[in-house]
Amino acid sequence: MNELHLPTMYYLRSLVTGDTFEDEGWMLEAAGEPKPSLLSSVYDKVQLTVKDTRFGIYKFADWLPLHRILEGSSAPVTYKSEKLARQLGLKNLYITFSGYWPDRGALMRTCSFKETEAYSVCARLGPEQHQTLVVASAGNTARSFARVCSDNHIPLLLSVPSDTLNALWFDTPLNDCVTLISPPPGCDYYDAIHLSNLVCQLDGFIPEGGAKNIARRDGMATTVLSAATTIGRIPDIYFQAVGSGTGAIAAWEANLRLIADGRFGSYKMKLYLSQNFPFHPMVDAWKARSRDLFPMDDQLAREQVMQIDAKVLSNRKPPYGIIGGLFDALLDTDGEMVFVTNEEASEAARLFEDEEGIDIHPAAAVATASLIQAAGNNVVSKDEVIMLNITGGGEARFREDKEELVYLKPSLIINTDVTLRELEKMIRAI
Repeated sequence: MNELHLPTMYYLRSLVTGDTFEDEGWMLEAAGEPKPSLLSSVYDKVQLTVKDTRFGIYKFADWLPLHRILEGSSAPVTYKSEKLARQLGLKNLYITFSGYWPDRGALMRTCSFKETEAYSVCARLGPEQHQTLVVASAGNTARSFARVCSDNHIPLLLSVPSDTLNALWFDTPLNDCVTLISPPPGCDYYDAIHLSNLVCQLDGFIPEGGAKNIARRDGMATTVLSAATTIGRIPDIYFQAVGSGTGAIAAWEANLRLIADGRFGSYKMKLYLSQNFPFHPMVDAWKARSRDLFPMDDQLAREQVMQIDAKVLSNRKPPYGIIGGLFDALLDTDGEMVFVTNEEASEAARLFEDEEGIDIHPAAAVATASLIQAAGNNVVSKDEVIMLNITGGGEARFREDKEELVYLKPSLIINTDVTLRELEKMIRAI
């Protein structure tokens, strides 16, 4: 790993004012801006040099905000589909797979592209950073951060809904540097975020930052870097299921960097994004071309989340309308948003496994179903270069190789109406 020059050279840019500034440790937003926005990272290396596979995700280090290298990463893998493409009548379908599929060289132990976030975010933390990182998640993100932080001895506090704790499985026990708290059963991802925000007000804890963290977005952007460097060009259309939309924002940002690189084309791929019916607030807003999400009744939203199979697609406060967020990404790429039913996603998962030979997660099944819809409705042409972002898969394959899995249990179940003083007493007592 000595071939990598660290820290990576980059600076931050405001999408509101255009001002640029150095990244002072853990910047998630610019102070004194007239409007809130996401920050963008600008790397000194305009052209991407891809390292070999032994570097894992850090093969894309030129466009990652790194201060150190962590052990155990794997990069997304892109390949040209034959069987699924034939079923859908497509000539240029490329699948970018993030998960566990040794036959394809995909070795993500948590079976999710959330590892791309975790290995980038945690590598943005300097080795001298001793505060506890706080992450809220509906499941896959928590599993990935827990694995990465445990393996690399990085203090981590997770906040995960009780109803999705079955997602916190691991092939080996975790280091005690990882702690889990949960809101009571019946609460959702929004409630887990609320608890994490409270914890971040305590001394010794720092927020991971979600979409505001450039490392999270740039880590997720490696899916598009994998596709473009494999295909040799920017895809025409990009398919992904979204909960927060952060991965799609990252895809758009990667597209812009690839245009600036000059070797992969000068066009913007159409973002074709999907949510799981009946929970589809961003679909509704985008269909109306509204920058603001429509008001949602809390109880109705929770009921809708309980009905969807792809629980990770259940963010009620996504970075949709913020400057540089999903609305802007869709607008700039002439994008589209659709919803997919549980039944359509289940059938898509079966078809994918039958044709491609690997199981996929429910969110990836939603994306696949949206591609099936688009192909069936002639929304895409047979000659277009299509990237299908399979954001998680191979879990059944992974479990075949393991005798027994270990599940992380919460140290505390905390009511969402807890006061900050009460919460501090609970957290310090862990």
